[in-house]
Amino acid sequence: MARTVAEIVVDTLERAGAKRIYGIPGDTINHFTDAVAESDLRWVHVRHEEAGAFAAGGEAYMTGELAVCAGTCGPGSLHFVNGIYESHRNGAPVLLIASEVDRVEKGFDFPQDVDQKKIYEQHSVFCEHISHPAQARRIVTAAAQAALNKRGVAVVIVSGDMFQETDDDAQDWRTYRPQPVIRPSDGELAELARLIDEAGKVSLYAGIGAREGRAAVVALCRKLKAPMVHTTRAKEWLEPGNPFNVGMNGILGNRAGLNALERADLVISIGCDFAYTQFYPDKKIVQIDIDPTHLGRRAPVHMGLVGDAKATLEALLPLVKEKSDDKHLRRHLDEWKSDLESYDAAGDEPDPTLIHPQFVANMLNERAAQDAIFVSDVGTPMVWMLRHLKANGRRRFLNSLLHGTMASALPQAIGAKLAYPDRQVIAMCGDGGLSMLMGELLTLVQEDVPLKLLVFNNSSLGFVEMEQRVEGLVDHYTNLKNPDFSKLAEACGLTGFRVDEAGGLGPAMEAWLATPGPALLDVKVNRMELVMPPKIEFSQVTSTAMFGARAMLDGRGKEVVSLLRSNFWK
Repeated sequence: MARTVAEIVVDTLERAGAKRIYGIPGDTINHFTDAVAESDLRWVHVRHEEAGAFAAGGEAYMTGELAVCAGTCGPGSLHFVNGIYESHRNGAPVLLIASEVDRVEKGFDFPQDVDQKKIYEQHSVFCEHISHPAQARRIVTAAAQAALNKRGVAVVIVSGDMFQETDDDAQDWRTYRPQPVIRPSDGELAELARLIDEAGKVSLYAGIGAREGRAAVVALCRKLKAPMVHTTRAKEWLEPGNPFNVGMNGILGNRAGLNALERADLVISIGCDFAYTQFYPDKKIVQIDIDPTHLGRRAPVHMGLVGDAKATLEALLPLVKEKSDDKHLRRHLDEWKSDLESYDAAGDEPDPTLIHPQFVANMLNERAAQDAIFVSDVGTPMVWMLRHLKANGRRRFLNSLLHGTMASALPQAIGAKLAYPDRQVIAMCGDGGLSMLMGELLTLVQEDVPLKLLVFNNSSLGFVEMEQRVEGLVDHYTNLKNPDFSKLAEACGLTGFRVDEAGGLGPAMEAWLATPGPALLDVKVNRMELVMPPKIEFSQVTSTAMFGARAMLDGRGKEVVSLLRSNFWK
């Protein structure tokens, strides 16, 4: 039976497991949205296409299944770009239907004509046109297969008039999801075992690529008496209930995580890269990764091996000798305990007129559900999430750690909440991030998404201010003149709460979390709050002092004293 290309695309998406499509309807996709309306797919009408790509990415990241977004020609599809970059770098299986002007108008600089392939092929695992009706099912199937198996974004480009074409659709193209076992050769594993046996102190550095191999990671740590350091993205997978975990490395990491790598004789890096050059351990490094192009990409390595974390470590375990000396492990477990105590104590004695953001995060950690999903904006909300929210094996976390984009928390949380309607989903928003895509508050109401938003309102681009101060600069152009976000939320149809003093935070947070529909909690937090890295360079100290001197000369003495009291004199 002949069907339109629009109907074939929709049917193929459903067969590939898609449940929702995020976007804004119009001109070149009107026939496509008409076919969606006749299907079991849900169209989620966002207010900005960038938010649609974020939301699809949030859903796909959390579920591991295909999520879809679709846009009109020209500006409509171009608005997806930043959200598509974010989703692709997160490894989220997203499929974008990017439409173009009718074929008869291509090549004549027709209004809204854009070469979508040139735009999207640089940040996708698949990017192809449907140039004939008979290709529709085959190309969409291949796109879905690429997105799911390569964990990235696939793009299908369709001219508006192509959606109306018909085909008998006889071929049975299917999406395959193979599960191969990949590990290094026996000779390579034997050489790695020799290196481990010869090393006195071994530390493991594990990333999100080791998420399926958690049990093997723990078993290797136990046999080698090795501390395990994890990346920021691996927090939810490798931290919970892990007796060998000593925290994170990198600029957002902690003292124990940094030192466990720097003091080791051998570091085994599995499923991750070293993101920040100043935190590379100057040691022998063995890197194990599923992608051979990642080996030695960011730090020189002594040995590079290709393999899946679980299969590789399970094959390695019988080959290594058990170590008896646990001093290296105990030293860093003690440091990790001290790091945790400092996090837990942050803001414990709140000034009634001052709310430390760490105090807010600690309270959220205590009162949020044990299976809550947390999504944060970049900047300081991301730091408070990573350092102060406890992973327990049931909670989920999502940050923009690779792309580092503003405004991702609210829309990504929309996708997560739609995927898991029975779970508590909390967006930890910066005031700058929220205000960038504030129109999505209307999406929450229109699409009936009972999301919870927590706004860390410091009236500034806080992380940017910190960066400027560390460079010895007076912070410029970071001030934000904000509305009362609680009243703004109420005007949009949400329930709004506002807290200006620490004593009111507990009752407000309880009421906010208990609200049945979408709700926003606006918390006025201390602006003069530094994010302290695990290792402070002398140049950073002198630069911060230079900021203080310049700020004093600018007549901002009270702010400088507040900054010092909040971060150094406590």
